[in-house]
Formats: sequence, C-alpha cells, structure tokens
Amino acid sequence: MKLELRGVTKRFGSLVANDRIDLELRSGEIHALLGENGAGKSTLMNVLYGLYQADEGEIAIDGVVQHFRGPGDAIAAGIGMVHQHFMLIPVFTVAENLMLGHEDTNALGILDIGTARRRVRELADRFGFHIDPDARVGDLPVGVQQRVEIIKALAHNAKILIFDEPTAVLTPQETDEFMGIMRQLRDDGTAIVFITHKLREVRAVADRITVVRLGKVIGEASPTETNAQLASMMVGRAVELTVHKDPPRIGTGGLQIRDLRVLSAQGAVVVDNVGFDVRPGEVLAVAGVQGNGQTELAEAIVGLQEKVTGSITLDGEELLGKGVRGILDEGVGFVPEDRQEDGLVGSFTVAENLILDRSSDARFQTLGTVRRGVLDDFAHEKIAEFDIRTQGPASAAGSLSGGNQQKLVIARELSRDLKLLLALQPTRGVDVGSIEFIHKRIIATRDAGVPVVVVSTELDEVVALADRIAVMYRGAIVGIVPGDTPRDVLGLMMAGENPTEAAA
Repeated sequence: MKLELRGVTKRFGSLVANDRIDLELRSGEIHALLGENGAGKSTLMNVLYGLYQADEGEIAIDGVVQHFRGPGDAIAAGIGMVHQHFMLIPVFTVAENLMLGHEDTNALGILDIGTARRRVRELADRFGFHIDPDARVGDLPVGVQQRVEIIKALAHNAKILIFDEPTAVLTPQETDEFMGIMRQLRDDGTAIVFITHKLREVRAVADRITVVRLGKVIGEASPTETNAQLASMMVGRAVELTVHKDPPRIGTGGLQIRDLRVLSAQGAVVVDNVGFDVRPGEVLAVAGVQGNGQTELAEAIVGLQEKVTGSITLDGEELLGKGVRGILDEGVGFVPEDRQEDGLVGSFTVAENLILDRSSDARFQTLGTVRRGVLDDFAHEKIAEFDIRTQGPASAAGSLSGGNQQKLVIARELSRDLKLLLALQPTRGVDVGSIEFIHKRIIATRDAGVPVVVVSTELDEVVALADRIAVMYRGAIVGIVPGDTPRDVLGLMMAGENPTEAAA
C-alpha cells in the first residue's frame, strides 16, 4: 500500500495550520513526523483520518484519490489512529470498547460480545500484549490502555497506523516496549506514521523522518542525524540540549517533610513514612517508575490528598490541614502532571487561565468585576514572555497544542511570588524547543532562591535539573543521592535496590 498526501492545506480562520504539505508513506516502514508542538503535525494527521477536511490538496491510496467525510471512511480505507489522549470508555471492558461503532449482533439481536472477546485474544496473542478481554479499561495501566487502542485499530484491518505522540504518557520502560511493538507492526507490513518531538525515539525507530515547522515541510532527515541537527531543523535555530546551571546557593528554611504517610481511598499505603528537606536555591528531583507514590507525595504537599499524616512545613509554617487554597496562598506554585485534567479549564480563555488561582486579586477585579483591560495587558505580557503560541488572550486554552498548554500552566505558576515550586512531569508531551525554555525557567526559579521539587519519570530530565535526587519505590524513598549519580545506578534504585548496593 502506498499513501500520498499532495499539497494538503488546512486553515483555521487566518491561521494556516498546514501549508501545501506533501508526504508519502509505504507499507512496512515507520515514517516519523517530527516537529515542535503547534507545527501542524496532528492537524495533518487529523485530515488524513477524516476528522478535518482539507481546504486544498488531496489524499491518494495506491494512486486512487480518496474523499474522507469522517473517520468511518478513513477506517474503511484501512487507516487507524491512536490518539495522544486515548479514545476509550473507561467503564467499558476491552471487548466492549472494541465493539464501539461496530456493534455486531447474533441471530437473536443480542450484542455478540463473544466474537469481540475472541478477536481481542487473537490480536493480543499475535503481538504478545497479554490483555484480558473482560478487563475494565479504567483499571488498566496507561501502557496497556494504549495497546487496547492499537488492537482496536488492527481489529478493523488497519494497514496504515497513525501514532500521535504515543509516548507522551508512558514511562521509559513502557516507551521501550512500545517501540518494540512498532517494529513488530512494521515487520508485519503495516505502514506507520509516528508523530513525535522526542529525538531519541525518532533516531531509535524511524526509517524516514519528515520535519514540519510552522505548518510547512522543512525537509527530510535521516535517523543518523545528530540530536542537535534534528533539533535545529525543528525549531529553526540552534537549540541548547544541555541544561547549564551554576552550583546551588543554598539558603535557610524551605520545605521540610517528616514521617509523611498517605493512604489511598481504599486504605492502601501509597506513601510510606517519607521524610526529606528541600532548601531555598536547590532542585530536588523525585525519580521512579510511574505508580510508586511520587504523584501522591506531590499531591499531599499541595493538599490534594485526604488521608495524610505526618508533617509538611514551609519556612516553618505547617501546611498540612490548610487545604489547597490555603497552601497556594502560602506561595506554593503547582504544575500538575495532567495539564488537561488538573492544570487548565479548556473552555476558558488563555487570559482567564492565567489568573485561575488569583481571580480575586485586586489587580484583576474591582467589586467582583474583572478588569478586562488589565487582564488583557497581563496576558499579552505573559504570552510574549513564555512564548505561548496562540492567536491571542481570548483564544480558548483547549485550542492550544499540548506544549503551549503546558507553557500556559508554567506561565501562571511562575508569575507570582513563590516560596516553593512543585512541578510534576513539567515537560511531558512538550517539544525540544519548549523543553529548553521550561528547563531554563525552572533553573532561574531555583537561582532566585526558591526551593524546587521536580517529579519526573524522564531520567534525562531528572539528571539535567537535579541538585539532589530522591528515588521512590513502592511508596518509600530508597535513597537520596547527588544529581550527578550515574543513570545505571538510578535505574537499579528505581527497581528497589539500596543506593549503596546499586553503586557497588
């Protein structure tokens, strides 16, 4: 099968998201579509999948021009898409999700769930996925949910698979497994479009690379290109891939955690007697495989966990029991790990999201009425300062690309006086240019004398930012080690080994 996109153009008002893009894809290859957030990658694939209609250009399969009026037409033509944010119904089983839109019935008119179960088992066995057809999707780990999405596409006989930022929500281990799955699909004859901005992954798995910038194809690149060369093509300038920071200038006070214990809603211990200090002027990175208590630890600090005992003090002030509003008012900046669920209100404007946690501030309102002129000026200033790619302060936050949504959250949290910055997965789903920017802002916050806690599953990020690293395993801290600790030692600690034994 040969897929061709010829001169595809897609506009949203005055914004040209795709500008006369040509792209070719062949069976049995992984074609990486590389570019910054907002470059037009996802828009192009949404056109291919029938979610958007092109304003100009055409799509051809084996030389025959296609006219997709919706995803159903694309699926019928053999195209499947796995979205960055999965399109699954959490309360349905795997088999029930497989049937959505294709509800076959038996002779009595009853849903034929048995056929769906068999199809799940057949495809899971074929690719070694180990998925229970009767498992409720909401109970599955993120990496397994992604495999359910892949099975859904393959069950509809997809010969072309589009993966849109597929590793954005995966741990490093799940990412390695996923790249093995892509190679297996390729070797089975599937044509794959791999949308990403992660250079290491592109170089590891792609057969060909097309770079898109500001809606246009900049050119093709080889997986043998260096990270710096690929980054330069993406961003249009030289990108500094190394985080430069001076030795920390440690102050007094800061965050102190003692005997912290957090229970889940079901009563299970998820944070087990954790204690550490984070001093002004340093970055403490909390590392570990996703699901080992890092998220619950951070949420306890900011007041989002209910069953918490122990002590959390900031500059000597006890935070435990103050509630989220009171903790934020103490000067805690919080970047949540899921920007769409916890960081933004998608239907609110960019300007409104910039003051979500201080809408009652006298600067922005008088007698309960928002001072629109002041808010717009503030928003324009932050849009420029944090390089948020948007049509303006009145744009809905939900219309921004993932990376620009993240910069919007970062802008809000860093635009007030802070005594502590708590950043969870600060660059998840963010392109290389934005990663460079966000890392610089985190280090600048540290250099301004603010204690910083970064929770990240990306070891490269942990090593780049941290002055000290706390590694968590099964809710407890295995050890706290210097920021320059070798990656292999950190990896062993993440598996639960004592740091002294891991270094031996």
